[in-house]
Amino acid sequence: MNIGPLLQLMPAVQQVTGYIYPNEREVHWSLLIVLYPYITGIVAGAFILASLVKVFNVKEVQPTYRLSLLTALSFLLVAPLPLLLHLGHPFRSYEIFLTPNFTSAMAMFGFVYAWYLMVVLLLEIWFDYRRDLVNWSSGEKGPMKWVHKIMSLFTKDTSDRAVKLDMKAVKVITIIGIPSAFLLHGYVGFIFGSVKANPWWSSVLMPIVFLFSAIVSGIAMVILLYMIITPLRGKSIDMNCLDRVASYLYYAVIVDFSLEALDFIHRLYESEESIKILADMVSNRLFGSLVIIQVLLGMIIPLAIMSIVKIFKLDQELRKLLYFVSVILIQVGIFTTRWNVVIGGQVFSKSMRGLTTFHMELWGMEGLLTSIGLLILPFIILFVLLKLLPPWGIKTVKTD
Repeated sequence: MNIGPLLQLMPAVQQVTGYIYPNEREVHWSLLIVLYPYITGIVAGAFILASLVKVFNVKEVQPTYRLSLLTALSFLLVAPLPLLLHLGHPFRSYEIFLTPNFTSAMAMFGFVYAWYLMVVLLLEIWFDYRRDLVNWSSGEKGPMKWVHKIMSLFTKDTSDRAVKLDMKAVKVITIIGIPSAFLLHGYVGFIFGSVKANPWWSSVLMPIVFLFSAIVSGIAMVILLYMIITPLRGKSIDMNCLDRVASYLYYAVIVDFSLEALDFIHRLYESEESIKILADMVSNRLFGSLVIIQVLLGMIIPLAIMSIVKIFKLDQELRKLLYFVSVILIQVGIFTTRWNVVIGGQVFSKSMRGLTTFHMELWGMEGLLTSIGLLILPFIILFVLLKLLPPWGIKTVKTD
């Protein structure tokens, strides 16, 4: 008798607690699917922060406006890649546009993504930068002159009337973009929340929780980038801007924490048949990632730090340090939130009587190194965009 296959199954069987169905031993949605909602969340949150300037006329946030737009674009370009790499035939993904299936939530995401990228984000960036692109191309030499000329679509009108039309277009697009940003990430939460067969995901609050956690992660990412990039350019951080953006982050974290607590209380109050296995999962498999990292490190400690900044009059350098620590902890907490939703929803059995364990691979398409590469890629794209479209402008010498 050949016992080789049985010996290969032994490590996997040892990870199982209680009773699970045979097809549930392996977690099918791995780290790539964790990245998908995390990256799209940063896109939505960064755009919402940018909208404060053009729609709500918050002048203090102006230094982060263009950085927010470029950050949203950088992460949006990478957002579909985790899904494409997870597919068995990624080069056939274009078929969702040729044969749309309106009853498939995943298929319709392609249209939501295309609308947000092509109609909202790229148009707003183009109209906001158009005059600068024309001025830059007229004062530059060499390849960058033609790069900026092409990006401006060879327009030359920089009159006051044309600029006013640009600003009106930016405001209209931003107004359209706010519900679009809500739709983009609320749709991701809807995909999970609509899976009725999974009690960990099936919650009417799931899209709302995803949305507010997206706002938190996007604002925190822009603060982090602003605090890193500005000193590297030899410039001083605008504390009025930083304090105001951090204040919005503080309120967003409070709302996000309240919604997640409400969702948890609602589950306890309902006490459906799944509550026992979910409690077992939280107290065992997800205790470290959910209770320690997500709640304590990612929510409570940043809230406490920012509350201290709010209550006490601290000097600028100490505030910068506390803000920097807070946004890093928040990023870790939001990523762990995505982990707990995606992976946590797969480690318990539909039999409601057993748990399994997720084993992360190092190599391969679904491995840790691939995921790290995808996390680094938006920052590489942002670096290129900052060279092509610097938010702080370009010093050029006009030629005769």
